[in-house]
Amino acid sequence: MKLKTFLLTLNLIAITAISSRGADVIVRLNSTPGANKIRIEGTSSVHNWQCESSSIGGFAEVGEGFPLTPGAVVKPGKVEAKVNVSVYIRQLKSVKEDGTPYSEAMDDKVYENLRDADTKRITYKLTELTLKEAPKTADAPYQFDSKGELCVAGVTNKITMPVMVTVLAENKVKFAGGTTVKMSDFKIVPPSPTLSFGLISTGDDVKVFFEWTAMKKSTNAPA
Repeated sequence: MKLKTFLLTLNLIAITAISSRGADVIVRLNSTPGANKIRIEGTSSVHNWQCESSSIGGFAEVGEGFPLTPGAVVKPGKVEAKVNVSVYIRQLKSVKEDGTPYSEAMDDKVYENLRDADTKRITYKLTELTLKEAPKTADAPYQFDSKGELCVAGVTNKITMPVMVTVLAENKVKFAGGTTVKMSDFKIVPPSPTLSFGLISTGDDVKVFFEWTAMKKSTNAPA
């Protein structure tokens, strides 16, 4: 009789744990068109160069510990989060420093070096998100450290970067951040075209900045 009682208790504990886990709420954040920007900056022996796109597709799924309301009190530490975003290479356009269009020839060179014919997109997958510190005021951004996998020209590398999260009105959340990567890490040879006035050398280091806004949608997490 005692054994049956013991086994019944274990079953009840297991059922309760599964039910509780199934009740957890995962919030899905879908990319918001028209509220995004990615900028890539590099150097050359002639002048600096930059490319931009206002289109970032993808989603985030966040759980406990992620701020979803302005001024939400959350504890520093790892946060449950999954992010997958992408940028179509053909949507990147070369621009001058002030953001006006630069050159279609430059666009074609960028597409060629990013191996657009084979890969089509630049993708990023978040693997870890850690809240560094809570904001001092209700309208200030939350400061996170992140780890993820960046795939460029068909080559995937692990990267780390700081990410600022700002909770906006209308159920929207803005992510912003940046990092520096090397072309050679993605098996891209820094271009060195020859023009009428001589050879141009391009720096290996490239800076990437982004602002990505997503709108939340709640769903029940699977058991």
